[in-house]
Amino acid sequence: MNEIHPFRVLRAKPLWIANGVITGVLALLFTVFYVGASIDPVDHMEKLPVGLVNADKGVDAGGKQVNLGGQITESIKKSTVNGGKIDWKVMDEKEMKDELGEGKLFGALVVPDNFTSSVTALADTSATGAPARPTLTVLTNQSAGSVGSSLARAATTQAAESASLQVGKELTAQNGAGQAKLPAAARVLLADPAAVTVKDGHPLDSHSGLGLTAFYYALVLVVCGMLSANVISGQVDHALSYTHNDMGPLRLHRPLIRATRVQTLAISSTLMVGLSLLMGTLVMAGAVGVMGMDAAHLPLLWLFSVCAIAVSGIGALSLLAVFGTPGMLVVTLVFIGMAVPTAGATTPIEALPGFYRFLAEFEPLRQITGGIRSILYYDAQGDAGLTRGWVMMAVGLVAAALFGFGVTSWYDRKGLHRVPVEKKPEEAAVAV
Repeated sequence: MNEIHPFRVLRAKPLWIANGVITGVLALLFTVFYVGASIDPVDHMEKLPVGLVNADKGVDAGGKQVNLGGQITESIKKSTVNGGKIDWKVMDEKEMKDELGEGKLFGALVVPDNFTSSVTALADTSATGAPARPTLTVLTNQSAGSVGSSLARAATTQAAESASLQVGKELTAQNGAGQAKLPAAARVLLADPAAVTVKDGHPLDSHSGLGLTAFYYALVLVVCGMLSANVISGQVDHALSYTHNDMGPLRLHRPLIRATRVQTLAISSTLMVGLSLLMGTLVMAGAVGVMGMDAAHLPLLWLFSVCAIAVSGIGALSLLAVFGTPGMLVVTLVFIGMAVPTAGATTPIEALPGFYRFLAEFEPLRQITGGIRSILYYDAQGDAGLTRGWVMMAVGLVAAALFGFGVTSWYDRKGLHRVPVEKKPEEAAVAV
């Protein structure tokens, strides 16, 4: 009897078709999720929250109160130039600082308290010396995301420059013939009176990765949960002897320990919870202790890290238990493919297409990133994303448990047990 050479399986069309479909779809989906989410954030941007603060005290001009700061903020608020891309939030300085410190604003525009007095001084023909140019301040917030902060900075700077030119036109028209009496430098300033300065509205420590350490730390937690689920699932199958355990050239095989699908998932989940304590500790030790990442609230960071790994891992184990071998592809898409673009760390949620915004509502990486960002950058404030992180992790854990144990229980009731195929006596003899 002639043996069939192993390489002859390459002639089998189903082998090529099945793997071609799977790998092709995977490549296409990753391209759509990653490139599609960030290909044009400006075009997709909608209602990016930016603060608008008028601290101008105004001046009394001929018995009439003049407040150019109020005019500027009102004009920007009503402007349709941005087409709804910016959500201008009029607030006072305290509210602005609070919301920058909670990551709720990507930037802000501040009109100083002496703006009107400084602008009107430019048109004063009796003034001596060089006039002081008033300043509009653009505040950035890298802690809310570098791309979002850059988008807010560009829009806010443009709005400030346009407002300065508009004020200059009004002053030039009002000054009329008196403009000729002004020095040349003052006339130039009068046409564009305000200087625009850019400052960091919520400074971060130097070892904060320009506001990206929270995202990468959260990504490590999710990847640890996802990959360890794959390892644990395989090792539990080996321990129960549902699969062989290959160690290099050696193949280990123990007597079969029969277990239902529910019992197998329970064993795997228990292992995941226990090992999450180890992984969460090592992740924090590596990031903070070895690499020097700036971090505060270390006990809370440790607890959140452990829970994030456990929840991600149990979610991945549930998908593996339900879908079997294809489950790893589903896990990769859910925890990486769809998660990274919708985390709100690189491209803000407000600058994503609608479909991605929908995914961001429940994708685990976004919730975990929000919690870690709150702990690292915003003094662990609940409103800064920590409360949402805890709540969504609890929801995710319940959903994963209901899905995983519910479906595997149904498999067990239907008699779809994981029993290896018994060899026929003549096949066993040949193997010997």
